[in-house]
Amino acid sequence: MDAGPSTNRRSALVTGASAGIGQAFAERLARDGYSLTVVARSQERLDALARRLCADHCVEVDIIVADLTRSFDVSRVEDCIRDSSDLDLLVNNAGFGTYGRFAELPPEGEIAEINLNVVALVRLTRAALPGMIGRGGGALINVSSMAGFQAAPFNATYGATKAYVTSFTEAISEELRDTGVRVQALCPGFTRTEFQDRAGIDVSGLPSLAWMSAEAVVDSSLTALDSGDVVHVPGFTNRLVSGAAGLVPRSLLRWVGGKALASRGG
Repeated sequence: MDAGPSTNRRSALVTGASAGIGQAFAERLARDGYSLTVVARSQERLDALARRLCADHCVEVDIIVADLTRSFDVSRVEDCIRDSSDLDLLVNNAGFGTYGRFAELPPEGEIAEINLNVVALVRLTRAALPGMIGRGGGALINVSSMAGFQAAPFNATYGATKAYVTSFTEAISEELRDTGVRVQALCPGFTRTEFQDRAGIDVSGLPSLAWMSAEAVVDSSLTALDSGDVVHVPGFTNRLVSGAAGLVPRSLLRWVGGKALASRGG
């Protein structure tokens, strides 16, 4: 969807852009003047988002309808990234979580979760980096989670995928030193999106202090990216919690996490 000439505009691609943090990234980047490629499964939601961003911010917005749990669809997005001669920012946001005892969850859902949260993210990162390195600049934001900082009973696969994302991003950040390419693992805590409902987690008893808006998470992320913050936990309360967790024995964290999540099943 073309809103007119886009000469000299910065460009970004955002996955999982139809809702939540991904949509907030798309809206913020459009406001900042980026031309966008937005990726998600829902044609209807992407069309509505593109129309709104074009009308409100006069930016060019292309859409890719894709299910990134499927290898063929990941290949289509990889091709788009490789064909781009000027991609400034890739936001790997698409992801989902499952809730329950791992031994009782459908295995195909767990594999799909790994394919989306890890495999697709790795493939798209690999597709973007050579061009960015060659141009001497660019940035990637891989959306991880505070859930990756410790084991997450009843959320086992999700927590493990996010631990991978954080570790992977930290490692490549060092490989990219002096290339001009910046990377960030964004590790939000509880964020007001559709995620908890889709995962079947009851969060009705959580205090308002525990929550951030998707817009606040994105603003914090982009500020931290400019500052060179490789692993970024947005929000003072979240940083306090994650810092304190590092002082507690992992066995105790597992026990507390298991008790808390067991009581919140949908």
